[in-house]
Amino acid sequence: MQTLSPARLSAELRTGRNPDLTRRRWALGLSFGGAVIGMVVGAYQTGMIRRLPDIAPGRLFDAEKVDASDYAYKRAQTADGLLMIVTYAVTAALVGAGGANRAGDQRPLALAAAAKAAADVVLNMKLAREEWADNQALCSWCQLANVFSVATLALLTPEALRAARA
Repeated sequence: MQTLSPARLSAELRTGRNPDLTRRRWALGLSFGGAVIGMVVGAYQTGMIRRLPDIAPGRLFDAEKVDASDYAYKRAQTADGLLMIVTYAVTAALVGAGGANRAGDQRPLALAAAAKAAADVVLNMKLAREEWADNQALCSWCQLANVFSVATLALLTPEALRAARA
């Protein structure tokens, strides 16, 4: 795996132009969005805000019920919104790691980012099933984060496939 100097990495990430970097920048934005959703949900779950209105209409969604339920606090003795922040931050770090041609020069980084995005999708689907089973409702905020994870995986797949073939 090629190691880039900090100056070269800085230049490539900030000013580089290629389809992989464009997709990675979109994936970073989606990861940041997932972290922000975790912050909003976590703010409700820790009493910083009193209301958590749903961002999607319909009978399926009840963010306040879901995010105040036992389901939302049963892991690591903390609110699950706070854990969302951590997982999306790790995804962002992996998406941002490596230079402009990491599919060729830093293949493990491209593969790790896609693997983390895939793990996010699988975990989010498992959690959505649990969310529904425990509450007969879904958190619209969390489901939007799930959409972000699926889109992140889709954006990272072309680069990861090239890295796997190399």
